[in-house]
Amino acid sequence: MKKVLGTICIVMNLVAVAQTKEDSIQFNKISTEILNNGKAYNELRDLTKNIGHRLSGSAAYEKSVQWAAQQLRDAGADKVWLQEVMIPVWERGKESLQIKTNSGKWKSLKMLSLGNSEGTGGKDITGEIIMVKSMEEYEKLSAEKVKDKIVFFNYPFSQSYIETFKGYSDAAKYRTTAASLTAKKGGKFAIIRSLSSAFDDVPHTGAMRYQDDKKIPAVAIGNTVADELAGLLKSQQVTAKLNSNCGMKGEKLSHSVIGEITGKKDKNVIVVGGHLDSWDVGEGAHDDGAGIVQSIEVLRTFKKLGIQNNHTIRVVCFANEENGVKGGIQYGKTAKENNEKHLFAIESDAGGFTPRGIALEMDETKRKQIQSWKPLFLPYGAYDFENKYSGTDIYPLRDMGVPAAELVPDSQRYFDIHHTEEDTFEKINRRELLLGATVMTQLIYMVDKNW
Repeated sequence: MKKVLGTICIVMNLVAVAQTKEDSIQFNKISTEILNNGKAYNELRDLTKNIGHRLSGSAAYEKSVQWAAQQLRDAGADKVWLQEVMIPVWERGKESLQIKTNSGKWKSLKMLSLGNSEGTGGKDITGEIIMVKSMEEYEKLSAEKVKDKIVFFNYPFSQSYIETFKGYSDAAKYRTTAASLTAKKGGKFAIIRSLSSAFDDVPHTGAMRYQDDKKIPAVAIGNTVADELAGLLKSQQVTAKLNSNCGMKGEKLSHSVIGEITGKKDKNVIVVGGHLDSWDVGEGAHDDGAGIVQSIEVLRTFKKLGIQNNHTIRVVCFANEENGVKGGIQYGKTAKENNEKHLFAIESDAGGFTPRGIALEMDETKRKQIQSWKPLFLPYGAYDFENKYSGTDIYPLRDMGVPAAELVPDSQRYFDIHHTEEDTFEKINRRELLLGATVMTQLIYMVDKNW
């Protein structure tokens, strides 16, 4: 009996080695194909240079919908369709922020209104600036001290975190809540220090939200501008003047773009995606043009290499991630209504930099299975499989119990350019972008084969 058990163990080990070798060979084929023949970099150039930034509800976004549908067809999708979704429409318009001291002249500051913020209706709003360095400091201020003032939330993006997304998460509450906090105590508008890891004067936009019906403007300034303003406030009174035309313009019907290659074994779905929209500054290259073209590259590579996928592999170019997540919510709702079984979902929405790993938000059995594949990924620079989070657009699927994940690129430069005019095609490196597509394709291959 012991000899029989020993023989079985030997056979199982030999099978495991053979499978690992087979997977390693397939990983190499995927990498060789993408690095030599990948279309993602050229597709991203086309998207960013010929369409540009793509705020939900804009004419540029609608143009990108047709662009994405055509790219999926060209990549070899068996089926391509547009999924209807109602999205909020926000427009920026002309805007300006000026400051002056009691003895000085008005000086213009570089600024951006925060996304979804109401503006001033094209009129000047003027008032004295008061500065706080934290939420706790603000909470201690009486309503009398805030009334008719402009509150400057001077909370810096922490440089202490090695993983910069932790610094971003730490500071994000100031962007989302500054306007409502200021309004509750009678302030006129809010200024925040941008959620930026860079030491420059570039302002970063991004979504904010109102907690009640009292809606006042909120704007962001860059780090060096924030330091300059803080220095002035230490010794003298500073007055600010804001004029902006931004605001919500209702809702409109738009679309997410979906393409798939049908499974040979069943129609269970594996989702890979990114969000097609971007903010209305820069070109939306890293956020999230990179994720879109990487996802399309996954599908193209399966078709080009003739990989016979067991399950349906579906690329989703989500609408409206930046200021509503309506595309992701609608996708999850439709999947539930159609009783579609989703096996796995991954999003690329952290930039097109060198891939370092995959974040995994799923039960421990699935996590450990994917982590067991780590040796296969190490030659491609992906080593970090410890994080437990997933992409914003796929959270409705995650909430339905679908194992969810996100590509983890090197994040050191991401928050230098995130949500700014600096997020352009020129900030993308071809090999880094294609390596990200490589790791995503390799992961989808393993999930499709083993689940």
